[in-house]
Amino acid sequence: MKKSRIVVIGSGAVGATTAYTLMLRNRADELVLIDSNEKKAAGDALDMNHGIPFLGTTKLWAGTYADCQEADIIIITAGAAQREGEPRTELLKRNTVIMDNIMNEVMKHNSSGIILLASNPVDVMSYYAWRKSGLPVSRVIGSGTLLDSARFRYLIGSHLSIDPRSVHAHIVGEHGDSELPVWSLANVAGTKLELSDEDKDHIFTNTRDAAYEIISAKGATYYAIALALDRICTAILRDEGAVLNVSTLLEDYHGISDVYLGVPCIVDRGGVREVLKLDLSDSEVELLNRSAAKLKALNASITIE
Repeated sequence: MKKSRIVVIGSGAVGATTAYTLMLRNRADELVLIDSNEKKAAGDALDMNHGIPFLGTTKLWAGTYADCQEADIIIITAGAAQREGEPRTELLKRNTVIMDNIMNEVMKHNSSGIILLASNPVDVMSYYAWRKSGLPVSRVIGSGTLLDSARFRYLIGSHLSIDPRSVHAHIVGEHGDSELPVWSLANVAGTKLELSDEDKDHIFTNTRDAAYEIISAKGATYYAIALALDRICTAILRDEGAVLNVSTLLEDYHGISDVYLGVPCIVDRGGVREVLKLDLSDSEVELLNRSAAKLKALNASITIE
């Protein structure tokens, strides 16, 4: 029986925390860390390996791009860090160069696995990686608004004193400043939420600006995104058919085409199996189209060689 393998490219705060989360949950038989700073990746691998006796049998090592060859999932977290107060889109020029180099190396060794991206701005980077790789859309996935939706559900649940796992609510669009809350469909057990406009504005503002608050407080966000990436990996490796708000290519989605955005998708062993079209209100459709237009303009500014 083939062993499952996940490769994490980028051993910074997000990558190392993601690898640690995957190890704690015993998600794959083999876990590989790759980083341009080979010493850092080796140190992280050694540190994690010292915890294996407490956990299980995951084989973990710091490797090279050649180790991508047998990977089921390749998670890309590498990139320039988001600075305090910096919009994710301002990372574009710096991270496009990094992504270009990474995709060149990955595609030398693996054309059958699933590429999962968390590098910001993630929707633009995912679109770039898809175009660069030539892989089917289903197998190049961005983390999208999965984390944003989790933040949204957490804040709604906290406000209503309800377990956030019982809150059904979506953030869609860009993983960034133009994202939007789908209040028209938000519910608890099918029951519409009883929230004032002021409460809604407060909850959404705190959802949208959460990363800025965390970065201001401690320099980076990494715990929750690691859990989000673990959730996506689980849906893939277990062939779950789970509905997750990931970033994928949209085609005629409320009039939107040829852009990666975060929307609910069915995720299974093949990646994104299906995009679910939400029944949005007219105002939500307008906001989603604005988000798409912003990202399409950024996509158009990128040269894909």
